[in-house]
Parts: sequence; structure tokens; C-alpha cells
Amino acid sequence: MDETMLLIAGTIGAGKSSLTDMLSQEMNSKPFYENVDDNEVLPLFYSNPEKYTFLLQIFFLNKRFLAMKDALKQADNVLDRSIYEDSLLFHLNADLGRVSQQEVLQYDNLLDTMLKELETAAPKKRPDLMVHIKVSFDVMLDRIQKRGRDYEQIAANPELYDYYRMVNERYEQWYDNFNICPKIQIDGDHYDFVADPQAAETVIKLIKEETNKLNQQELKSPCYYSNGNIEKGIF
Repeated sequence: MDETMLLIAGTIGAGKSSLTDMLSQEMNSKPFYENVDDNEVLPLFYSNPEKYTFLLQIFFLNKRFLAMKDALKQADNVLDRSIYEDSLLFHLNADLGRVSQQEVLQYDNLLDTMLKELETAAPKKRPDLMVHIKVSFDVMLDRIQKRGRDYEQIAANPELYDYYRMVNERYEQWYDNFNICPKIQIDGDHYDFVADPQAAETVIKLIKEETNKLNQQELKSPCYYSNGNIEKGIF
């Protein structure tokens, strides 16, 4: 997997950070992790999503833009989530009435500007492969409970149950329509690569095999998840 840029995508608790760590070690490359543990806004969002959704999403959008801009300038790296997933999460919260229409407009305009900037930011225009970790809703809930972040727990906030369900469902649609770069889907229920070393070895092998086929694939026009819908060539 020399000089390969990988995106690791997936719902909450899918194991993105763990797979990012494994792949970056395998590739001897730089990992870009999602900013969670030192994110002071995230617990605020969970405590009051109506108040803090816009602030949180602007925080993440900025971090993901900077990470993508940096990653595109380097030979090879692995990203734990990317700017291409950001609109999915923002518009889910918009559909739940947690942001105003004016905030939606401003967010979409900012995302548009950032994605266009990335097209000219470096010689490399797109990632080489997107790896989506697919997990069932039950496994998602189990992983969230096991990692033990207090603000994520359904026991403390039962309303999170429906929110998590919607996040998991939207990732299915997002993956089906994603064609910015080649993609592969990993069955995170079947391959518990976090707990099982043999499963981890198998997953890495699957991803290696896919990267070997990259030059044989032809891409269609890019597809971006915007305004809550799938739109071709529109940010």
C-alpha cells in the first residue's frame, strides 16, 4: 500500500480509530484521527443538541478540512473520518430541527468553498480508497456502551437511541452513493478486528487487495452528500 491515501468511514463506535491505527502502522504512514478526546464541544452537544449542533459541526468541518488539505499534500496516510462525511451528520441534525435554515445555508456555502479549495490545494485531488466499516445497530450500541464515554450512553440519555439508529441508517445510503474515489465495505460484525487479531489480519489483507486493483477502476462523476439529498456534482 505504498503512497496510498485511505479514508476510514463509519458510524459511531464502528472501530474507525482502531482501524486507522492498524493501517497507519502497516503502511508506516501518518494517521489523522478524528478530534474527539480533546473536543470540549462534543459533550456540550450531547447535553443540549439544539443549542450546540451548529457549533460542533463547524468545529468538525474546520478540523476535517485542515486534515484533508494536509493529507492531500503527503505521499500516504490514513484518515479517521473525512470532510466527505461531514454533510451527512450535519443534515441529519438539520432534519431533526436542531439548526435554523440560515445556519444550513451558511454551512452548505462554507462546505462548498472548502471542497473547491481542496481541488486546488495539492497535486493529489482525491483519496485513493474509502473503507467503510459497516456494523449493525445492535453492534453499534454495544461498542458505544463498551468504550464508556459518559455523554454517549443511552442509559443516561434515552433519546440517543433514535439518534444512533438514524445515524447508522444514513451511513448505508451515504456509502451506496459515494463515488468520489474507489471504495470497499468491511463487515464489522463479522470481522471484529478490534478484539480479534486474526480478523484484523484478514481486514488488512482485504484492503491491501483492493488497493492493488485501484488502477483498474474508472470513476464516474463525483457524488456529494449535500442538503440532505444525494446530488451529483453539487456541494
